[in-house]
Amino acid sequence: MSAIDPIISIEETRHLDSTLRPAHFSDYIGQETIKKNLHILLTAAKERGAPPEHILLYGPPGLGKTTLAHLIAKELNANLKVSSGPAIMKVGDLAAILTNLAPGDVLFIDEIHRLNKMIEEVLYPAMESGKLDIVIGKGPSARTIQLDLPPFTLIGATTRISLLSSPLRSRFSGGVYRLQYYTEDEIATIVKQSAKILGTLLPHDAAFEIAKRSRFTPRIANYYLKRARDYAQVHKANIDREIVDVSLSMLEIDEFGLGVAERMVLDALINTFNGGPVGLNTLAAATGEEEATIEDVTEPYLIQIGMLERTPRGRKATDKALTYFKK
Repeated sequence: MSAIDPIISIEETRHLDSTLRPAHFSDYIGQETIKKNLHILLTAAKERGAPPEHILLYGPPGLGKTTLAHLIAKELNANLKVSSGPAIMKVGDLAAILTNLAPGDVLFIDEIHRLNKMIEEVLYPAMESGKLDIVIGKGPSARTIQLDLPPFTLIGATTRISLLSSPLRSRFSGGVYRLQYYTEDEIATIVKQSAKILGTLLPHDAAFEIAKRSRFTPRIANYYLKRARDYAQVHKANIDREIVDVSLSMLEIDEFGLGVAERMVLDALINTFNGGPVGLNTLAAATGEEEATIEDVTEPYLIQIGMLERTPRGRKATDKALTYFKK
């Protein structure tokens, strides 16, 4: 078992991901430029005694957009109301959320790009002038009433900023911030911090082994840490580099952070198509994966670490990928 007694309550274990979130900006590792900008924005707003302007956070999943929203609300001493684009299906849903806000509340809408256009149009005046326009009735007898909303801050988060309409993007006057991938040093610091919260000792080399395979993403790193902790608990051992290696090998994650899907794509490229180039539909047929899965899920990390490139003639394995398969 771990050398440190777990300090997590039963309630916390039900919501482990939120438990691992940092409680203060000082505990939030990485994204230094965003933190500096937010510090100025939030400090100035608090000095004026007014809510800060609306904020948009975007970037790949798992980098900390939701965590930042929680920290912003905490920094402002404000209530955080959470919703998501797919959950707000009708104008009435949005109206219910907005009219139940108290002055100074922070409204966080995750996956905001999935709001439909009709709801977006209702959101414009709410963000810009604090007004909610509601149409009552239909046809010639329809009439519009306007409700005053309490001052609030909207934080939007999205993984697909290109799907957000220009009018909506332009209303985030507090800033549009792109979250960057983390360095291995930052990830190692994050997992050591998470291990402490979990009540687990994590040696430096074990933390870096997790960081090396985590695709530069804290959410993935914390997932690997939890699986290593489970393995160590079942085998009545302490977490060390060997435990991390064995537990991640069971998940079929290799030293580069590649999973089964990525290795399958590389194997097809190199051994079936002599390194490419090969078209996406042909690659999908050879691997049994859907084209969209390869394009949106499998390829991005391979491109990021320099093992695959997209050319006008199709996908092509790089020299780094060829070296990887010769090992």
